[in-house]
Amino acid sequence: MDIKLNLINRSNDHNNSDIVIFSKNVATEYEEPSIAWTVIQNCGLGSHHPFSYPMASEVAYADSWGNYTAPITALPGQRFEAVKNMSGDVIQLSTEPAAAPDEIEMANALEQGAINALVYKDGRVFAQKTGVAPGQKAVFEFKPTIWIGVVSQIVEGQVMNSAILSAVNTELSLLGIASADIVMSGGGNGPEATPFEFTLENIVMA
Repeated sequence: MDIKLNLINRSNDHNNSDIVIFSKNVATEYEEPSIAWTVIQNCGLGSHHPFSYPMASEVAYADSWGNYTAPITALPGQRFEAVKNMSGDVIQLSTEPAAAPDEIEMANALEQGAINALVYKDGRVFAQKTGVAPGQKAVFEFKPTIWIGVVSQIVEGQVMNSAILSAVNTELSLLGIASADIVMSGGGNGPEATPFEFTLENIVMA
């Protein structure tokens, strides 16, 4: 099921700021920076931007030869493998489950070559783990939350540096929600400027 979200700009921002939305992989062994999953641009005062947050994820990987496998649906508790068959490097669902029911695993079962494990939501890169060597695995776990904030010079699908991540401190829980508005307020210039705020309104529970 997709969660229907709608960003509404009710701020005092006159700088045409970009808004980034992303998630954080909470798997214990994960140490990779977050990806800018969605970047909303040119959303003026009083305008709104609808988008969806799919509960389902897809996984794929990039091999060391520059190939990308086609994304396939992934559910928590599933384990996937990077393998080589007669056609080349492919992805397949493992006969073994993930080590934990809330995690998605991508194991590198290739004889040679590291992979970059990728998670997609709504057709866009949601998270990644780079340099997964043969015999190793990437582990992904996500809480039902999104992080949202105002940024500059960020590109959708780009790895975000620590400065950007530290500047985004709003976490919105989507647990049990079917749809909601995300209202952006605050901002402005000069001594009357206030920090940007993002709040959920018009919440419809699933």
